[in-house]
Amino acid sequence: MTAGCVLAIDQGTSSTKAIVVDETMTILAEAGAPVHPQYGADGHVEVDPEDLWRSVLDAGRAAVAKAPRPVDGIALANQGETVLAWDRNTGQSLSPALVWQDRRAEGVCTRLRESADLVTDISGLQLDPYFSAPKMTWLRENGHADGVVTTSDTWLLHRLTGEFVTDVATAGRAALLDLDTLEWSPQLTDLFGLDVGLLPRVVACDEHVGTTRAFGRDIPVAGTVVDQQGALFAEACHRAGEAKCTYGTGAFLLANTGARPVRSTAGLVACPAWKTTASTAYCLDGQVYTVGSVVDWLEAIGVIAGPKDLDRYAADATPGREVFIPALAGLAAPFWAPGARGALLGLGLSTDRSQIVGAVLEGLAAAVAVLCHAVDVDLASPLSALRVDGGLTRSVALMQRQADLLQRPVEVYATPDATALGAAAFARLGLGWADNAADAIAGAAERKTVYEPQCSSEEAAERVARWRSAVDLTIESASHE
Repeated sequence: MTAGCVLAIDQGTSSTKAIVVDETMTILAEAGAPVHPQYGADGHVEVDPEDLWRSVLDAGRAAVAKAPRPVDGIALANQGETVLAWDRNTGQSLSPALVWQDRRAEGVCTRLRESADLVTDISGLQLDPYFSAPKMTWLRENGHADGVVTTSDTWLLHRLTGEFVTDVATAGRAALLDLDTLEWSPQLTDLFGLDVGLLPRVVACDEHVGTTRAFGRDIPVAGTVVDQQGALFAEACHRAGEAKCTYGTGAFLLANTGARPVRSTAGLVACPAWKTTASTAYCLDGQVYTVGSVVDWLEAIGVIAGPKDLDRYAADATPGREVFIPALAGLAAPFWAPGARGALLGLGLSTDRSQIVGAVLEGLAAAVAVLCHAVDVDLASPLSALRVDGGLTRSVALMQRQADLLQRPVEVYATPDATALGAAAFARLGLGWADNAADAIAGAAERKTVYEPQCSSEEAAERVARWRSAVDLTIESASHE
């Protein structure tokens, strides 16, 4: 088949983005649709599955309508660890979708704590409510015993194509997949009380999974991937030791470890990066749960009017005694302290709006720097640079702080659509329009801005150490609640 245009849909936490790209991965059209997660007490974060579905249709159809050429392939990226119960016969949702940030499954993890090492040994992941399996168990145990329980991508793909599948990268986020064989582990499904026979078929990221008429005529669906791994692929992190960080609702740092998994000794998780018909890659993964959502919080409480104010206020701030811990939904890697809560420490009568905004940006940059240092330990070699993408990379103040605390270059990806472009690249491979990874991403991996460190290594180490000391205080405080 002659290479054509791909509609790539990135179904995210707070919105769905759709782009149409041509043979050179040039974006011809784009559109978006909002998603409306609901936040409740005790870490509840859920969304109406029909809201997800409508956003996919609305964004995808709007992008297709804007495109100057017809679409010949469909790709879907998903938000990862969001799960729901649904009827496989009708496609009807039977529960709300528990978003990846939801913490209701903490009790499941507490009950299974003695098996935490087993979970990590087999899956490469931590026993934590962030991952899919604990939330799936929670749904089964709390009124949703009927139907199937899967991640949201399986449900969306079923509605699009009628198939019952999930890609290997998304499956690797469940704590149910054997990291070495890339097949569902009966030992882990038994541990979580789940039926392996009710789990979807695991497919390669470039596999042609079916066709859909949701966007016009019959169009093949051939590129499926979890969001962060899609961005890793698009940003040309194809070799071991190359890493990227996406600054979205949360911040997610992934480092390619090559064709074999590297199990972390520094508090990160290990998972498949992708699998294609030609090769398999693994990665180390670290997370900061609340990043963009911290900016939303600042806006909600009136500190800023919107993200554009970050640089305006931070320009007048200097790193000082104020320290911010972005644990508004607990702490993930490398601390794994789900009970920790956000903190703003070191306040004084001289603390003003600028110092608060500056402390928040410093806290976000410090959290990512700690993840990079953990990657350095696991790879036994420091990362030479960090590629970055996502909406918050527009903040010069944040990116400069990131380069300073990392003490290495930060390379900003040229477009905020890395995840969608990664999914499109897998579709190009699956449809035979590209011969290899480099060909599949074409010119999509160009970078527009490089931030170099502007402070000394001694100052950077002191700032990160101050932040880590504040993290210790926050975790200790949570342990007494």
